[in-house]
Amino acid sequence: MMFRRVLIAEDHESANISVQKTLADLEITNTQYTYYCDDAFMHIKKSLLSNEEPFDLIITDLSFEEDHRPQKLTGGTELIQAVRAIHPTLKIIVFSAENKAAIVDALVRESGINGYVRKARNDAKDLKAAIEAVSKGKLYLSADLRQTVKQKNAYEFTEFDITIISLLSKGTLQKEIPAYLLQNNIKPSGLSSVEKRLNLMKEELSFSKNEQLVAYCKDFGII
Repeated sequence: MMFRRVLIAEDHESANISVQKTLADLEITNTQYTYYCDDAFMHIKKSLLSNEEPFDLIITDLSFEEDHRPQKLTGGTELIQAVRAIHPTLKIIVFSAENKAAIVDALVRESGINGYVRKARNDAKDLKAAIEAVSKGKLYLSADLRQTVKQKNAYEFTEFDITIISLLSKGTLQKEIPAYLLQNNIKPSGLSSVEKRLNLMKEELSFSKNEQLVAYCKDFGII
């Protein structure tokens, strides 16, 4: 069944208008929009506590610019987490320019979002497809994101990989890792072996720096 009442959380007016137009094309006219995450959370909370019809979908951006109004919820991720705490069954579609697979996957796995559409070419058409898919109980990701997330989740970390990344996350320098491996009888323990594994992981996951690899593994709970 198509959605009856939709909340849009988007701080750019032009994007807000575009989303409303997409909803109208699907004959969804009972919509409300806000430029702030705190206001979005308040609207959802109010709809649950009052006699008014509750929202059954929220479409939110992730990035919100700061202005003269201080916010408790400063971004879409915080908003999603807050909403999930009071309304676990609400359908959530993220509409954002962010395209990092780790962030998308974490939102799906940990926050249970139902769709993620990247702001790009043909994004209005993509958003329409997402709304239709989510209304039928399906998970929707933009095509480029599906491929990226699939590739990143396909890499299988070995115990040796996890040991190296864990040491880096604790502040151990790359050149100091061989000494730890040797002391704990972990083989191979040479610096060249450590460098090869790090380079392989970064190549497979499309990272250029060790810091990116460490952050990715933290996001996915690998370390």
